[in-house]
Parts: sequence; structure tokens; C-alpha cells
Amino acid sequence: MKSRHYILTLLFVLATAFAFSQPHPISSVKGELEALDGVKSVELLKCDTFFLEKYLVRVEQPVNHKKKNSPAFTQRVYVGFKGRTKPVVFVTEGYVGAYAANPKYLHELCTYLDANLVLVEHRFFGQSVPDPANMKYHTIEQSADDHHQVSELMKKVLTGPYISTGISKGGQTTMYYKYYFPEDMEVWMPYVGPLNFSIADERINPFINQIDGDDCRKKIRDLQRLCLKRQDDLIPLFAQTAEKNGYHFRKAGGVRAAFQYIVLEYPFAFWQWGFVPCGDIPGETAPDTTLLKSLLTVSPPDYFSDEGIKKMWPFFYQALTQIGYYDYDTTGLGRYVDQVNDLTFSFFNESDKKLRFKKKYMKRVDKFLKNEGNNMIFLYGEYDPWSATAFVPVEGKTNALKIVKPAGAHTTRIRNLPGDERKQVFDTLGKWLKIKVPQE
Repeated sequence: MKSRHYILTLLFVLATAFAFSQPHPISSVKGELEALDGVKSVELLKCDTFFLEKYLVRVEQPVNHKKKNSPAFTQRVYVGFKGRTKPVVFVTEGYVGAYAANPKYLHELCTYLDANLVLVEHRFFGQSVPDPANMKYHTIEQSADDHHQVSELMKKVLTGPYISTGISKGGQTTMYYKYYFPEDMEVWMPYVGPLNFSIADERINPFINQIDGDDCRKKIRDLQRLCLKRQDDLIPLFAQTAEKNGYHFRKAGGVRAAFQYIVLEYPFAFWQWGFVPCGDIPGETAPDTTLLKSLLTVSPPDYFSDEGIKKMWPFFYQALTQIGYYDYDTTGLGRYVDQVNDLTFSFFNESDKKLRFKKKYMKRVDKFLKNEGNNMIFLYGEYDPWSATAFVPVEGKTNALKIVKPAGAHTTRIRNLPGDERKQVFDTLGKWLKIKVPQE
């Protein structure tokens, strides 16, 4: 009797130990996602150890949300599942979202908030393109309607607090989403997102002309002037590089015009990305090959190529109609840029009609955010030219927080903020989301 009791006890202990030694079963929401109205398919993707599962969800969207029985297209949505009631980081991607399929991809906010991920590829980019691609429906309002529809679906499965975020054009998209659907999220956090008021916003060049010290800006201008003075020698080398990479420049006006545009782009690109030290800018004695390599490292040739323009056309359609852009400062360079006829990027127009910029949209967004943009955190880099047109909260009107990283570029993120500013972001997120955010 005693031995039988001992054996039963031993078996129970062993079974319990075995059970606890096994990995926890994965809690899947695949079936719930598949059951949502408008979801066309759900594909299980490989993922790293942070998420339990990751999915590619294809959501049916109307091409025109304002019209009943509108033709539809499918929009790619990536979902990283961490837990049904955990916070949700809702990324309004401004371009293609395919990178989210990478098993190792997760937004930094996911790690800080221990959160789910929902990343929405922007309409007219990647595989989220209507057929036919009528650009008339490529507007900030239609994209906000897309995001509202996706968030309404996801809230049926992922029920935690939501934070909308995006980087660069994605940050702009976050602001537009807030403007049209201000109650959709608990928190909104655009990174390095400008609000441009014209096709060539006049605030940008004066901003560039006061960044950092005079010495660095002089080196940049000297490099531009040197490249243009030596362009007859540099352009044949540039043409070889372009041919090797399969670039053509009919839209820009030819190889010489493209070279001159690339030189004019240099200051904006230099400060935007900030990865080249001022001390590395070559001077008068640099050989042609060194000069060209330095130029193209900062201001790549594909940007003005026919191939690059075609690829970026959906962006430039928006830039030329609603969201604005910049032009170039040719002071002291005018006589060297004899092939440059358009400083507003209008030659990027791929349509057969002239486009008209409507400044009312960004003005309306700006006014709304100044008066009603609560629970918003804006991140910018001090040296990033897009900070020239950064959103400026009005003190006392909202509780919005704006953080500008000292000497920061377009790569400004929470993880590379100074400690005090990073803590301010974490404390604010915790307060608004009503959760505890771990301090690093």
C-alpha cells in the first residue's frame, strides 16, 4: 500500500515537472483575424522571439471611401502578436511596408511598451496599389480612411491601448490620421515628420543656411562650387557610373542636368542623414574620382534617374499636390547650373496633366493640431532640414510634447535621445497609455 502510494506520488511529481518544462503553447489569433469582415487572407510569417506570431493580413479597402460600391484593392497589413490585451503600436507607413515581413523587424516602441505591432502599408505603394492606379484617390484623407478601417478591424482582436506612429512621411501620415480621426488612438507619436505649406517651402533653405557652424557650411558650399567648376571632367565619370547602374535621365533633362541637380541636392542630403563628418568633405586638391565619390555618397544618382522617379512617383504626386516639398538655394552657383530649369521637382510629374498644389490641406492640419492635437509626442533632429517645417505646438493649447535631439538628423529615435529626454518620452507615454513603461 505504501509502495503504491509512493509510485503514484512519484509519477505525479514527474508529470508536473514535465509539464512545467515544456514551452508555453503559442496563443494564435490567426483564426480571429481571418474571420474579420474585409480580410481577404492571413499568412503566417516567420518571426524572431519577441512576437509569439507574425502575420501578413490582406485587407480589402475601397479605392474611394466616399463612394458606395467603390472598386476595391487589397492593402498589406503586418501584425506582430504579443498578447490580446497588450498595447498596440499602429505604424502608418508612408511608403512600402514589405520590410515588416523580416523576422527580426519590430518597431522600437514595441520593445519599450511590450506591445503588439500593426503596420499598414500606404495606399499606392508596394502591393497596396489599386488597379487602375487612379492618382485622384491618392490623398491624405483617403489614406486616413484606410487607417481608420484597419484600426477598427484590429480592435476586435487586439484590445489594448493604441499608439499611432510613423517615421518621416509615415510621421506626416500619423498627423493626417490624427486630423481626420482624432479619437482613434490613445497616443500619437510622429517621428521627424514635416508639415510643408507649399510645393517649395520657403522655410527650408534659410534653415539649412544656419545649421551648425560657418566652417562646415562653407565646406559644403565649396564642394558644390568645386564639383560644378570641374563638371566637364566629372560628368563623363558620372555618366559611366550611371550606365553601370542602369540609370537614365530623360526626365531631369539629360546627364548634365542630372549632375547639376545632384550637386544642388547635396546640402539637404548632407544634413538630413548626418553620416559624413565635415572633416571628410574633400577640398580643392582632391582628384576627380574622390570628388565624385564623395558627392554621390551623400547625394545618390538614382534620385534623379528616370528609374528612381518612376519608383517614387506616388510620393511625388502627393508632394506636388498636397504635402509639399522644397527647392534649392543656388546663391553663388547660378552661372554653373545652366541646365537646371525647374527647382520645384515638377519635372517628376509622371502624369499627362499639370498638377496643382493645394496648400489648404497642410494649413488645416497645422491649425487643428495646434488647437486640438492632444496626447501627441513629436520627435525631431536639430540639424535635419525637415525640422525647418516641423510642427510647432502652442503652449497652453494642448498637452503635446515636442522633443528636438541636439545635433540630431533624420535618424532621430527614442533610443538615441539624451537620457533626460528619453525619460521624458517614457514618462509621458506611461501617463497617457496608463501603463508602466520600463525605464532604461
